[in-house]
Amino acid sequence: MYVTALGLLDFRSYQQAEVQLTPGVTSFVGPNGQGKTNLVEAIHYTATLGSHRVANDAPLVRAGATRAIVRTEIRSQYDRDVVVELEINPGKANRARINRSPVPRPREVLGLLRTVLFAPEDLALVKGDPSERRRFLDELLTLRAPRMAGVRQDYDRVLKQRNSLLRSASQARRQNRSSAAEGQLRTLEVWDSNLARAGSELLATRLELLESLRPLVSGAYDAVARGKGDARLEYKSSVLLEPGVTSREQLAEVLLEGVREKRQDELDRGVSLVGPHRDDVVLGLGDLPAKGYASHGESWSFALALRLASYELLRADGGEPVLILDDVFAELDTQRRNRLAELVAPAEQVLVTAAVGADVPPELSGARFDVGEGVVQRA
Repeated sequence: MYVTALGLLDFRSYQQAEVQLTPGVTSFVGPNGQGKTNLVEAIHYTATLGSHRVANDAPLVRAGATRAIVRTEIRSQYDRDVVVELEINPGKANRARINRSPVPRPREVLGLLRTVLFAPEDLALVKGDPSERRRFLDELLTLRAPRMAGVRQDYDRVLKQRNSLLRSASQARRQNRSSAAEGQLRTLEVWDSNLARAGSELLATRLELLESLRPLVSGAYDAVARGKGDARLEYKSSVLLEPGVTSREQLAEVLLEGVREKRQDELDRGVSLVGPHRDDVVLGLGDLPAKGYASHGESWSFALALRLASYELLRADGGEPVLILDDVFAELDTQRRNRLAELVAPAEQVLVTAAVGADVPPELSGARFDVGEGVVQRA
């Protein structure tokens, strides 16, 4: 699987851009702020319907424009050409087309292209908040099984509705409106069940994913750090998970019991305190947590190991993902830079951005585009 062409209209800094791509390594080189990352961000957006730089779509539309269009031509693992066109409309529903035919929802395009992106922001996977690690898991889940996009949306909808009810019930109780509070509590019980149902599916798939990732992360860390450390992953749930509790039905019961135990606290705070949205993944090196104990270099090695493990997992599922290395070599010392280049060089398609050509290791020599002042030109 690889990208053969990218077309942009009013995306980020580009009024219009057309880039033809080939398998192997392609580098986009130019000074910072000239639009290199915008190109690979658009490709990654096609695969995930999200940006690795911003939380919402508004910044993706060029200043003064009302919408952006990203058109990505893909050669699939079955030697079929697929054209995915995404229309990004901030404040309104986005639209999508596959081979020029409209699809009911943009998420219908998920699975047509798979990417693994390395970026300076990856350090937050180790040093950042739990939300960074949850996002890592959920994005990988969706790349492996596009139906998980619907599960995540269902859970977010339930969570939003339940939080609204908790706030209303909490306010009614403070104002001594007992009848209103009782009615909202009865309604809340229905949403408790919905939360447990949707949450158990998300929780179960996260646990299954982590089980598959553990040996791959350990092996990748060993490869990047050359045997200097034992990388571990442990899931930290908002509820107590006993060994052997893995089925959706069992997890739903555990979540429901956890909600009941936290009822008073949730009413006091007006927010849901139980569920996958409160979970974390504890990254460890040896017997110590990586966060707070790992050195800068060790943290980078762990972040790279997470991405390399994702790549191996997706490749094992069938069809190599496109590897994107966004300005990552400038962040690494010479040893890690060279080791990463060795590990990713055999991939079917590797897209690299760099401020200067010297930042791209010799192992990743290939096609090159110079990027500057809104122009992308083959060198």
